[in-house]
Amino acid sequence: MTTKEEKNNFSMMIEDRASKLGTTHLEVIMDYCESTGLEPEVAAVLVNQSLKSKLEDEARDLRFLPKGSKLPI
Repeated sequence: MTTKEEKNNFSMMIEDRASKLGTTHLEVIMDYCESTGLEPEVAAVLVNQSLKSKLEDEARDLRFLPKGSKLPI
């Protein structure tokens, strides 16, 4: 079982790398899994809610998920 701290550390590391590399969070996660041998299913457990929201937005932008209605905030 993962702790909230482990999830936050993993998610912050992914967000930092995505920002530095100028790439998507999904690409960074897949590259991290490939380079460390971590299974993507395990990485999915480590994603916190903030990163999950960013991944969903990226997936919609890439048309991996259907466009949903967004509130004008």
